[in-house]
Amino acid sequence: MLFDFQVNKRMEEKRKTIGLRNKILNILIFFKDRFDLHEGKEDEIDTIEYIKKNVEFKGANLWILIFAIIVASVGLNVNSTAVIIGAMLISPLMGPIMGIGLAAGINDFDLLKKSLKNLGIAIMISILTSTVYFSFTPLADAQSELLARTEPSIWDVLIALFGGLAGIVAGSRKEKSNAIPGVAIATALMPPLCTAGYGLATGNFYYFFGAFYLFFINSVFISLSTYLIVRFMKFPKKEFMDRKRERTVRNYITIFTILTIVPSVYLAYNIVTRTLWEKNAKQFIKTELDFPRAQIIASTLIFDADSSGIEISVIGDRIEEEQIQLLQKKLIAFNLPKTHLKIKQSGDNGTDMNILRSDILKDLYERNEVLIQNKDQKIALLEREIAEYDQSTKQVMDIAKEAQINHRNLETFTINRAVIANLKDEKQDTLLLAFAKFKSKPNKDETKRLTDWLKIRTKADTIAVIIETGS
Repeated sequence: MLFDFQVNKRMEEKRKTIGLRNKILNILIFFKDRFDLHEGKEDEIDTIEYIKKNVEFKGANLWILIFAIIVASVGLNVNSTAVIIGAMLISPLMGPIMGIGLAAGINDFDLLKKSLKNLGIAIMISILTSTVYFSFTPLADAQSELLARTEPSIWDVLIALFGGLAGIVAGSRKEKSNAIPGVAIATALMPPLCTAGYGLATGNFYYFFGAFYLFFINSVFISLSTYLIVRFMKFPKKEFMDRKRERTVRNYITIFTILTIVPSVYLAYNIVTRTLWEKNAKQFIKTELDFPRAQIIASTLIFDADSSGIEISVIGDRIEEEQIQLLQKKLIAFNLPKTHLKIKQSGDNGTDMNILRSDILKDLYERNEVLIQNKDQKIALLEREIAEYDQSTKQVMDIAKEAQINHRNLETFTINRAVIANLKDEKQDTLLLAFAKFKSKPNKDETKRLTDWLKIRTKADTIAVIIETGS
């Protein structure tokens, strides 16, 4: 009997184990079905042909690129986000970049050469077009939209990587979605090239190299994400009749892939390191450089893997050397190794007072820029209201003279919009209000005729007319 009990217990435990295993298996199958990239996938050959078709820049494609570059340059020039987004939507730059990743994934050396060639043509045409535009535009100042494309950050790397993944997954579907235009907008391939053109046109090579570096980062990570998805989904690789040529092509592709991946990882690592360093440096300035009788008027962050620097300019009471040394030691606590703190003060030997004065003016300008913009907006609003008031004043006299033609007894007339307070609903509304004074009391027909005429004349749905008669 004891034996039967033990057997039953073991069988019960086994059933529970099998039941738990089946539940886990069902959950895994559920998630596998949900995340299966092969669901709704187009035939691989059709996807390859679709990407190949968008690689080449010739004829209409090239003209569309030129027009899109001009539109994007105008958007950057006038600081219009909407115009820039529109330019990115019509830009065909994604084609050769995805072609590079596809070529590496399927061992197609001819497609790789074609994609690189067309990408080079696109870059050259884009920079040349934007350089010509910025050389002739009368608006020479760099706006915020343009300045935002002069230096890549870790977020640009993440956007390019995951945007590229979204783009190739969408491109491999039977039903094409709006993901690829969305990727073109998110990764912002075109604005950096326009910014590079601005750098050449103005002789600012910091802008040129910074913007081109951002474009390079975006292109590399979009190509890398395309390569990863193509390999993951096991697209058919190109076969060769000649085995020796096949090995040669595969070796070239492998070398190219390594030369692409290794620098991209290195670049991403450097960007992450610099981003974290800048975050820590800003936190250090905010937390530790708060002086009771001195004020920071300018700060500069200089990142270098071997020796970084935080430079600040202050006005007010002098900060003693002992305090500066103490602050230097605190840098370690903020994870800022190999970082030197430099504080510029007006009493220091060798301090350029013109530079310090320039820093002060720059700081004052930046602090008051928003205030100035708000005042400009208020002035524009008041000018608009004054213009509308002047216009309405002229209209009152015109309407009064027209009304007098049909109503000979009319002596005084005015019309204006009034604010009506609805006490029941506690809301405000506007109502067109007219006041008319007659020599003698008008009858109902004349009052109605005046009201109907005013509705047509002013194009108002409702109007309140106050009638008064002379004594």
